[in-house]
Amino acid sequence: MTSVTTAVELNTVRKVYGSGDQAVTALDDVSIDFPRGTFTAVMGPSGSGKSTLLQCAAGLDQPTSGQILVAGQDVGAMDENRRTILRRDHIGFVFQAFNLVASLTAAQNVELPMRFAGKRPDPAAVHAALTRVGLGERTGHKPSQLSGGQQQRVALARALITRPDVLFADEPTGALDTTTSGEVLTLLRTLVDDQQQTTIMVTHDPIAASYADVVVFLKDGRIADRVTLRRGDPANPELIAAHMTRLEN
Repeated sequence: MTSVTTAVELNTVRKVYGSGDQAVTALDDVSIDFPRGTFTAVMGPSGSGKSTLLQCAAGLDQPTSGQILVAGQDVGAMDENRRTILRRDHIGFVFQAFNLVASLTAAQNVELPMRFAGKRPDPAAVHAALTRVGLGERTGHKPSQLSGGQQQRVALARALITRPDVLFADEPTGALDTTTSGEVLTLLRTLVDDQQQTTIMVTHDPIAASYADVVVFLKDGRIADRVTLRRGDPANPELIAAHMTRLEN
């Protein structure tokens, strides 16, 4: 069982798509752990395996070999039904696309994970989740009445309503302008600092990655580098960009 101080752990995880001459190794014996209460950015050139790492770590895809532990549970030892329950109860997701239901209000969108789990949503908990992301006064608004940044905040509240052990964010600011991106990233940072919300974010943007505690760089399916950031250092984006440039050359 994984340590209580570790939210997610990958042990010699390998993921191969296809077979024979068509085989593509997306992850090549990757071992890494993500401590609880930390913010990790995952970066790398196109095809480096960063999205595959997220999908396998979150139980959305099964590795070819190796072990993945989430909240102390061995994902590979589960059948699909148990993996679904694990994702529902222990994992939150935020994607580039907000994936909100247009006909539902912000509060109703946030309720969805509870309803899918067959649970009666607690209105106070839903309001609290929206308040945490700064939308306590917008609970009755539909997506069309909200800005892009506000819609992503609703998606974040929806991901957090179950109090997940880990939040996976896949290019969460990719569809947002610079100012709005900064607001969402500041919110993610605050959730880590104030509520110890373990967060793993895949991004291509050095500025987005600069909000993390650690940046993990992938290349050709392997961990090529790992940088611990100095909190609040304005040079962090340039430092990250320099590491990316070295990987791409």
